[in-house]
Amino acid sequence: MLAEPTVLALSLAYLGLLFGVAYIGDRYARDWSTSAVAPAVYGLSLAIYCTSWTFYGAVGRAATAGLDFIFIYTGPLLVIVVGYPMMRKMVRLAKQHNVTSIADFLASRYGKSRAVGVAATLFATVGVLPYIALQLQAVSSSFQAIAQPTPWIDGRPGVVHTDTSLIVAALMAVFTILFGVRNVSASEQHRGMMLAIAFESVVKLLALLTVGPFVLWVLFDGPTDLLARLAEAPAVAERLTREGSPLSWLVMSLLSAMAFLCLPRQFHVAVVEHGHPASLKTARWLFPLYLVLINLFVVPIAAAGLLLLGPKVSPDLFVLKLPLAHGDGWLSAFVFIGGFSAATSMVIVACMALSGMIGNELVMPYLLRRQAGAAREMGPLVVFVRRAAVVLILMAGYAYERIISGYLPLASIGLISFCAVANLAPGLVLGLYWRGAHRYGVVAGLAGGFVVWLYALLLPTLHQTAGAGQVAPLKPYLPAPLSDLDP
Repeated sequence: MLAEPTVLALSLAYLGLLFGVAYIGDRYARDWSTSAVAPAVYGLSLAIYCTSWTFYGAVGRAATAGLDFIFIYTGPLLVIVVGYPMMRKMVRLAKQHNVTSIADFLASRYGKSRAVGVAATLFATVGVLPYIALQLQAVSSSFQAIAQPTPWIDGRPGVVHTDTSLIVAALMAVFTILFGVRNVSASEQHRGMMLAIAFESVVKLLALLTVGPFVLWVLFDGPTDLLARLAEAPAVAERLTREGSPLSWLVMSLLSAMAFLCLPRQFHVAVVEHGHPASLKTARWLFPLYLVLINLFVVPIAAAGLLLLGPKVSPDLFVLKLPLAHGDGWLSAFVFIGGFSAATSMVIVACMALSGMIGNELVMPYLLRRQAGAAREMGPLVVFVRRAAVVLILMAGYAYERIISGYLPLASIGLISFCAVANLAPGLVLGLYWRGAHRYGVVAGLAGGFVVWLYALLLPTLHQTAGAGQVAPLKPYLPAPLSDLDP
């Protein structure tokens, strides 16, 4: 383990570096956003899909459920490759109608329906809270795993013994406000922040591509040695090669595809921030390549964790604990920074996108009615509302993280949010291709989906206790194929 002040200094230094990248990106936005660099930045920024769920949770999922972690990535891969015409149409329509969020896009496809925009905003905001909680939990648990508790000079306990999640939430609020909610922009584009997000994508990829070879050629004598050790531990090999049911594969692939289209942060990066004409074409090969590379060593890391660390260590922390167990503190620090990157990029853009949706769909219409004719003077008020929304969203995510902390694996938390935003997909696709789709049907579908999601997925997590397993209230009423799915 590293001394707590060292880990804290590294974290703050990395945040300072992000501030620098975002500042440079904003200052020279006109230069780089029209150059050949822009498509690569766009393709890398799509990798915001790979959060701490990917960085830590993919290994945890592989160690407990086998190979089905792969299907969290097949959906986005199919969307960006096979669904390229649909994404191109979404970008074109968004530019035509000056769309600023997925709620705005849905409303525009149904006659600028305010009801559709409000319903999408409310559901998306509540649905993404578990995902934000996931990031806070990942950063908090990884910090506590790597940092040696160190009392301060006056004898007070250090950060490890305080509420790490609250500190992370506060830092993310500051960054989001400074670089994502500084002013009211008609296009809602934030070039500096996108450059910082692309930079973070590179950092988290390099971290996993560093720890993978370390596991294979430092902890073991290559892949052959690891396979030989697995042959001697059939129980471990069985866990890693567990295939699951084809129905689970299909459901996870569909969920991930719909989440890639409908997560507010993903829509913002893919559609709202799209600028360079070649961006989508570049992303069509760059993003799939990124997904392959970032998952390249997931199974070897999971195997090494099961063989060397055993059941006493959470599988979600294998990526971090393996270098620590070997005494390689600085590699562990790099891995921690990679996980920190994966979490912060998601939280920042999600809060920025949601705050814009709340301001535009919920607050602005009310203010415009109250202050008719004064729209031009409302800029500072709108900025204040969005900043307040950022703080409230992060505090709500933090509160949920405090409730579920310690007994739900990262992958399970992420799937809860995937199921939530998947309810936006039918309205999105029908709005693109069916002129007969009506706003009443969209609102009814969102309302019904929200009630089922709330009862079947969100509320049970608020009543679970450690070691009790996952509650699935609808499972007794499902037909045989569906009842076999994971809760």
